Amino acid sequence: MKLAVITGAAQGLGLRTAALLGARGFSVLLLDRRDPAEALARLRAGGAAADALCGDVASEEFVDGIARWVGEKCGAADVLVNNAGVSLICPAETTSAADWQRVMNVNLFAPFLLCRALGRQMLERRAGSIINVASVAGLAGVSHRSAYNASKHGLVGLTRTLAAEWGGRGVRVNAVCPGWIKTEMDVADQGSGAYSDADIIDRVPMARFARPDDVAEAIAFLADSERSAFINGVSLPVDGGWIADASWENLRRKTRP
Repeated sequence: MKLAVITGAAQGLGLRTAALLGARGFSVLLLDRRDPAEALARLRAGGAAADALCGDVASEEFVDGIARWVGEKCGAADVLVNNAGVSLICPAETTSAADWQRVMNVNLFAPFLLCRALGRQMLERRAGSIINVASVAGLAGVSHRSAYNASKHGLVGLTRTLAAEWGGRGVRVNAVCPGWIKTEMDVADQGSGAYSDADIIDRVPMARFARPDDVAEAIAFLADSERSAFINGVSLPVDGGWIADASWENLRRKTRP
């Protein structure tokens, strides 16, 4: 059975991705800082083969432990999904160094550590697929998100670099770049008063938020070694047209019934 390792898997997009891959025959390893016991129980109740490890993916010691676990179980993971992420809404001029570094640690440094540790094993096997969950904020700028934007732009750059280095050695590396998704992160961000549902819906040509399944399906496609066998180094927007549309708001609204 193929193994998929998924970070930030105790809730939201990570959990939905784990459930989808589990339903499609993968054994899934859930990684999260919060106790993933409830998520693990849900997946197993649904018939998925699942395990979980709890810890900080920005810790080199913890990531080395993950690699040992994977190596002992099956030699190498078939899929790695770097989904864990944190948000920060704050004007650049008042962003503290500590907050900047916290965002970088989770959103960029942790994916590097996991790509390095699990990628080594994939390279030895000469097979594997890595999917980094970036953001539309990794393809464009969003005000009051300097640390988040920089971390996601960096993740897109890391994706392209590893795709160039590892593609010829059997390991594909791609990214998905979601727009706003209705998850726990969105609830927390909206709770700060930074934006409303209408702000997002009016900006997206498809006039809605992304659903977790929209993004999970894109991840599953990139994970599939047959359906996406020649796709490498891509940063796939899953954003309802957000990046494509340079219209002003009134013009965008006029296209809708």
